[in-house]
Amino acid sequence: MTPGVDLEDLNAFFLVVETGSFARAADRLGVAKSIVSRRVAHLEDQLKARLLTRTARGTQTTDVGALYYAKAREAMAQLEAAQEAVNDAMLEVAGPIRLSAPLSFGVSHLAPVLTEFAVRNPRIELDVSFDDRKVDVLGGGFDVVIRIGELTDSTLIARRIGHINGMIVASPDYLSQKGTPQTPDDLGQLDCLLYTNVAPGDVWRFVVNGEERMVRIPVRLRSDNGDMLLSAAVAGLGVARLPAFISSEAIASGQVVPILPEYNTTVPLCAVMPPGRSRTARVRALVDFLALRFANEVL
Repeated sequence: MTPGVDLEDLNAFFLVVETGSFARAADRLGVAKSIVSRRVAHLEDQLKARLLTRTARGTQTTDVGALYYAKAREAMAQLEAAQEAVNDAMLEVAGPIRLSAPLSFGVSHLAPVLTEFAVRNPRIELDVSFDDRKVDVLGGGFDVVIRIGELTDSTLIARRIGHINGMIVASPDYLSQKGTPQTPDDLGQLDCLLYTNVAPGDVWRFVVNGEERMVRIPVRLRSDNGDMLLSAAVAGLGVARLPAFISSEAIASGQVVPILPEYNTTVPLCAVMPPGRSRTARVRALVDFLALRFANEVL
């Protein structure tokens, strides 16, 4: 890293790149936008290079800026890892962890595990966000993001910490009126309740005779929250495809019943981290703790 570079200037630059905006970077830092602009300008003056450019789509890096960001981010990660090594030597896990997880899973399963982790590690500062949207790991400044399902972003570090069982359910009254489907194709004659954060359009994916098959479904209701879909299924609005951690109690009470059980799915539960963060002691400790808690649970 260039001698004399101010770490606060560098952090301001990182946040502008990761959020795509001077204003959002200022919000994250809790300072005025003008301060962020001055810090980035000071860094550019020191480097004698233009790092950022404003476009109609927001703030973007120049070619030199992109190269500097990648190298400086890696150097900063190494510095953070070195600082964590000191904490490791003292046998302590300490510092802030910013985490995001899906709302329903976060409330029902993750919250008690996180509080236990915090009790065991009093020098950890947790900043937890439960949100069913697919958050921007880098832009949101997250150390760990919990995701359900197959991952596509190869630039992030991911560790499987468990698995989620999915099933199709409907209320007994609904099935008595509409009939119980015997094959995935029969769903085309029913009202379906669609979880919008994972489904690729109005289709559900099945594996039939070892081959992947996409079945187009008539959608009665869409939502980005599984508990909303369960309520709709219990009320008799249609058929929902839900994880067991949302539907199991309603199944046990008879409010809904599972259908097409031979087509139940299992998807990974993963902890996703930005490059470099996974090496810090505090993040490693948290992810290890989550893996230990969820590895043998049916979720």
